[in-house]
Amino acid sequence: MTQLTSADLVQAFTDELRLCKLEPGEHVVVLSEPSSRQDYVAASFAAAKACGAHVIAATVPGGNPDPVPSTHTGAGPGLSSVLQDTVAQQLLKQADLVLDLTREGFIHAPIQDEILQGHPDPLRVRRPDVLVRNMPTAADKPRVLSGQQLVHDSSTMRVTSAAGTDLTVDLTNVRCDYQVGFTDDPGRWDHWPSTMVLCWPEISDGQIVIAPGDILLPFKEYVREPVTLTVSGGHIERVSGGADANMLETYFADSDDKWARYLSHMGWGLMKTADWFAQAMYAKHEVMGMEARAFAGNFLWSTGPHPVLHRDSYAHLDIAMRGCTVTLGDTTVVADGTLVES
Repeated sequence: MTQLTSADLVQAFTDELRLCKLEPGEHVVVLSEPSSRQDYVAASFAAAKACGAHVIAATVPGGNPDPVPSTHTGAGPGLSSVLQDTVAQQLLKQADLVLDLTREGFIHAPIQDEILQGHPDPLRVRRPDVLVRNMPTAADKPRVLSGQQLVHDSSTMRVTSAAGTDLTVDLTNVRCDYQVGFTDDPGRWDHWPSTMVLCWPEISDGQIVIAPGDILLPFKEYVREPVTLTVSGGHIERVSGGADANMLETYFADSDDKWARYLSHMGWGLMKTADWFAQAMYAKHEVMGMEARAFAGNFLWSTGPHPVLHRDSYAHLDIAMRGCTVTLGDTTVVADGTLVES
């Protein structure tokens, strides 16, 4: 693996901030915690200065009180220090761009919507070689916007697979969003790296079969045996299968969370540079699994928090699946795990 220099990292962050349309004189907050990567903090600071922006590096206590890695991945209350500190909240709200370098952040926390109403553009970043290898381009945005529009124009989404998945999703009045790896619109959150279309439906019915080789996040593990989930009204009624199914069932039970068995967001990946096997090449703490989440032609679905239905939940799983066919109305966007683009 080629070793990235500090100059390479600063250049990557500078390119990223220019994609975010950071202008001279705007204000950037680099948000970190004591365990954050300090090379990221330095590169972010240097890149923002190179763009002519005013920059503040703010270090806050971490969001996970436990001395072990969290399975929450930004679910629930997120960074407790930001929730409790009105000064920190005001700092983030008044920024033009927030670079979130914390380990978990507050992706699914209610505080995020409040901060976004102040019109900053929060951006999450990950491991440097993954960032550089999956550098976004301006051309990615029309692709995800096209997918977002298709969701808006469709009443149903159907997901099938040779493994046995057959799920029908009601898209009536659904909230749809996208990630493209940069944020250049006021009040929008994004994640570098990522290129995907996602939505938050309320009702879905049918069967999901997680096949061997699919990836369970945040466990960051590949499935070994098929797992069958029966879904009714957006609720997981039954989990069956072998060891992986037992682990999921135990996770739902141990979470003691009333929303644990409800589906959250779902969609498909469009990041052509993503490597499905990257998860196997790094230690679990080194990566968040964004390549699995955004892999071109995947089907990504999740459980737990649902901002539209005001479900605040710690029990957030992301499950990335290959080999599915995803159809919206009469338009197929993924065919047997292969991205279909016009």
